[in-house]
Amino acid sequence: MKKIILPILLLAIASIAANAQNFTPEQKLRYSEQLIERFYVDKVNADSIVEEGIKAMLKTLDPHSVYSTPEETKELTEPLQGNFSGIGIQFNMLNDTLYVIQTIAGGPSEQVGIIAGDRIISANDTLISGAKKQNKDIQAVLRGPKGSVVNVKVKRGSNPELIDFRIVRDDIPIYSVDAAYMADPTTGYIRISRFAEDTANEVLKAMSDLKRQGMKNLIIDLEYNGGGYLRPSADIANMFLDKGDMIVYTDGINTEPAYFKADRNGIFKDGRVVVMVNQYSASASEILSGALQDNDRGAVVGRRTFGKGLVQRPFPFPDGSMIRLTTARYHTPSGRCIQKPYGDNEDDYNRDMLTRYERGEYSNADSIHLDKSLLYHTLKSRRPVYGGGGIMPDVFVPIDTAFYSDYYRDLTAKGALNRAAITYVDNNRSTLKRQYPRIDAFIKGFEVPQSLMQSVIDLGEKEGVKFNEEQYATSGEYMRTIVKALVARDLFDMGGYYRIVNDTNPVYREALELVNDPTRYQKLLTGQN
Repeated sequence: MKKIILPILLLAIASIAANAQNFTPEQKLRYSEQLIERFYVDKVNADSIVEEGIKAMLKTLDPHSVYSTPEETKELTEPLQGNFSGIGIQFNMLNDTLYVIQTIAGGPSEQVGIIAGDRIISANDTLISGAKKQNKDIQAVLRGPKGSVVNVKVKRGSNPELIDFRIVRDDIPIYSVDAAYMADPTTGYIRISRFAEDTANEVLKAMSDLKRQGMKNLIIDLEYNGGGYLRPSADIANMFLDKGDMIVYTDGINTEPAYFKADRNGIFKDGRVVVMVNQYSASASEILSGALQDNDRGAVVGRRTFGKGLVQRPFPFPDGSMIRLTTARYHTPSGRCIQKPYGDNEDDYNRDMLTRYERGEYSNADSIHLDKSLLYHTLKSRRPVYGGGGIMPDVFVPIDTAFYSDYYRDLTAKGALNRAAITYVDNNRSTLKRQYPRIDAFIKGFEVPQSLMQSVIDLGEKEGVKFNEEQYATSGEYMRTIVKALVARDLFDMGGYYRIVNDTNPVYREALELVNDPTRYQKLLTGQN
């Protein structure tokens, strides 16, 4: 058999060599796959070979051109599409038990009577609690087509008998605004976690609610916001700009330039606006903060943003997989390219966050090296701004490490704070609800009992985190604040969490101080500082 195959292969190679000039890259790629499939020593999976080949090709381009399998594509796009079909709960896993933290208002679970604190033991005869399942496996059981049925068994309180619920799945919204509240009598605060299909509408509603409560000025929190869709980011920027103001533009060799301008006068053109960012604010977050900064419409406070300014266009395959291919670059209105440099060494690009830390960029503004050749100017005040990757804030705020200790880090890594808070709320929910019916009363009146902090310490000990008295003295008060915020989240919502924890955030404190100092704010935006 080998004597037959070898001459055929030699003839094929000779034929290819003779027609080398007409042998296209596409033919070469297809021919390579066929060679492997027909002649490789072992049986091969053609689909797997093709997928790995696609990944290898994309890896030669840039850090953000990627291939995703059908499953990965669903995981990537679902959080940005605004909803999914499921039972409508927010849950946490504690001691391998699914605890319902909150039901979605008006959702399927709330309608049938499931309440916070319930423990879901099984769903459609699939054991959930006590089965060592990961969150994604649990979501696969609880989510499904709209109108389909989930039969769950629930343990409530100390009652040993399980309660049966029949839940009809429905569309469940995925919210992008984690918190919206009045930081003081005239200052609103909105935290945006991602830019999804409905984010602009969520922000619009939040702003309307805050205006009714007396909002004159606004803080927009984009810390840790990794981006999402361009359109909602541009729509939100439009809320603060005049018709015709540039928001962002894109360019690429194989694509026509695209210019995104405000298509109407914004609904909030006069109040002071401060945007919070840090090193993990990326993509659409950088578009929004860059648009407000370059149009001299808002001040940016925090640390230099991530620097992701490549436009990824999705190219789906029939099987549900997808290539997200970089087709252009984002530029702020002044002309700055948002994308930070990348070369052939992917490891250097992935280490950028660590490199910034090592050279002191998170703690000292003087450690940030601005490329003088990439000097630009804002559009109205002509203030200097710099390209080179990311958005450099108008006011630098160093990272706060005063509370940090290895003991706190290890407790957090083991989930001790979160687990202690969940258990405490589970044991005291009805009492806490009677005592603190509203978040304002909770913030003012609730103090974390020492018994709850002792629970954190004890959970740590059980997980191998030995109590360190000296480091506890460093981190204890901060840990107490985080625990209080976690209790508020479980009793109320994520907004309650941020209302408490923000007081420990130096970027938030700086933003609040700046937005309430009209003289300093005006000098900053007119370049008089």
